[in-house]
Parts: sequence; C-alpha cells; structure tokens
Amino acid sequence: MTSLETLFPLAHVLILHPRDKAAALAELAKRAAILLGAGSKPIADALAVRETLGSTGIGAGIALPHARLDLSAPLALFARLERPIPWDAIDHAPIDLIFLLLSPAEPADQHLKILSMVTRHLRDRALTATLRQATDEAALHQALTQH
Repeated sequence: MTSLETLFPLAHVLILHPRDKAAALAELAKRAAILLGAGSKPIADALAVRETLGSTGIGAGIALPHARLDLSAPLALFARLERPIPWDAIDHAPIDLIFLLLSPAEPADQHLKILSMVTRHLRDRALTATLRQATDEAALHQALTQH
C-alpha cells in the first residue's frame, strides 16, 4: 500500500498563493507537468472536467482534485495555500489545503485507495492544524510524512 511518505517527496509539497480556484488548479497542473515531463494542458483539462462532475472540496478547508490520465504511476502533490480561497466545497467554506492526485486508468481501484487513505489522514484535526501552521515546504513535508 502507498504511504504518505512515498506519495509526497519534498518536491511534491508546496505553498501556493493562488487568487482563486482556477489559478490554483492551473498552478498545480503546471507543477505536475514539470514533474512528469509533460505539457500542463491535458492535466488542467482533466482536472477541469472532474470539477464539472462535482466539487472536489470535501469540507473543513480541504480539496482533493483528481483525475485519471495516461500515466505509468500515480503522481500526488500537496499544497497549502497562503490564504483560503472559495472552492464550492460541500460545507461552503473556503479551502487552504489541497491534495492533487493524478492516476493511471488501471488498476482502477488504486486511485480510490489512495484518495481514501489521504482523506483518512486529512480528517485528523491535529494533522491539519500542523499543516496550517507550517511555515515552509520542509515543515509541511515533515508533518505529512511523520504523521
């Protein structure tokens, strides 16, 4: 089973300053594309399509944008936002913690297992409080991987 430590090497943990949801998704797509050595447009398009199906804002200031793409392995990014932004979350609260997951189409259950595992961890209020107080990417990384 994948762990937070394997999902989030330090280069996959970010502090971002987006002005809105569209800017956050565009920045995450750009960062993922760099890590994948690919173009950001297919990633951004896949994330936008997923958002049209329903908001990935799960409440408590957390969003889990995700998509399946032609990849050989899952790619995850974690971002803490400097300021919360509107996201159309289920509780209508703005979000400041984003977990991005890009997965291969197969095996189909892998995508859901990773989302479930991350959701379980992000429901821990002590962890989310620590993430919100982290002052840099190294502190965010340590909070995620030492949890």
